Amino acid sequence: MKDITYDAIGKSYNRNRTADKRILKTILELLNLPTGSLIADIGAGTGNYTNALADSGYRLLAIEPSEIMRKQAVLHENAAWLIGLAEHLPLRDDSADGVMTILALHHFLDIRDAANEVARVCPTGPTVILTMDPRHSEKFWFNDYFPEIECHVLKVFPPLAEVIDIFSSAGHWSAKIIKFPLPHDLADLNMCSGWNRPQIYLDPVMRQNTSGFALASPSTVHAGISLLENDLKSGKWDKLNGHLRKRESFDAGFRFLLFQA
Repeated sequence: MKDITYDAIGKSYNRNRTADKRILKTILELLNLPTGSLIADIGAGTGNYTNALADSGYRLLAIEPSEIMRKQAVLHENAAWLIGLAEHLPLRDDSADGVMTILALHHFLDIRDAANEVARVCPTGPTVILTMDPRHSEKFWFNDYFPEIECHVLKVFPPLAEVIDIFSSAGHWSAKIIKFPLPHDLADLNMCSGWNRPQIYLDPVMRQNTSGFALASPSTVHAGISLLENDLKSGKWDKLNGHLRKRESFDAGFRFLLFQA
C-alpha cells in the first residue's frame, strides 16, 4: 500500500470519511461471524470501520502503513493497531477469523501479493472487500468536469474480473459480488458521493480527503471546480443533472466482494 498517498490525503480525514451505517451493515452481513471473532482490517485508515466493528463486539487488528492516518485513530479497547503493508501482513499464519479491506484495494502495491497474504492469515475466509470499478458505473457527470481524475480512476482501480480471479486463485475460494449503489446521503464522503449533491466538491477539505483529487494536478482541479461552480450558479448543472437530486441511490460501480472456502 502506498504510504505516501495517504500521507497526502490523510489530514482531517475523519471530518469527511466517517463510517456509513449501510456499509457497516453490509460488512457485518457478509462476514457473518459470531461476536468475539478476530477481524483483520487491511488498510484501516483512521479506523472508522475498525471501531464500528469493534463497537459491534468483534476484536479487530487494524493494519495501516500511514503514520498520519494512524495518528488520527480513536483508540478502542477491542482494536489493536499494527504498522504493515497488505503485501507483508504482520500476522501469523491462520491467525484471523475474517478479513476486510474497505476502499483500500486500489492503494495496494501488488494485489496478487496481497491476496496471497490474505490467504495465508485467513485461509478459509471470509474476506470482504469493498472496491469500485468505474467500468460498471452509470454515466457520471463528474467526468465532464474532471477528465484527468476519470483517467486516474480507470488506471488505479483494477477491473472486478481481475480482482476476483486473483483472490479466488490465491485462496481457492468461491466469490460473490454484491452491488452497492451509493445512497443519496452517504456519510463516508468518497470521491463519488456527491453524485446528487455537487456542492460538496466545492469544499477543499472534502477534496483533499479523496485520493483522486489529492493526486490530480492543481490546475486541473481548479479548472473543473471553476466550471462546476459557474454551472451551479447559472443553473446549467441542474438543468442537465437536477433529476439526480430526487434519486435515492446511484450505481457508481461500487461493489462488495466476498471470498470464502
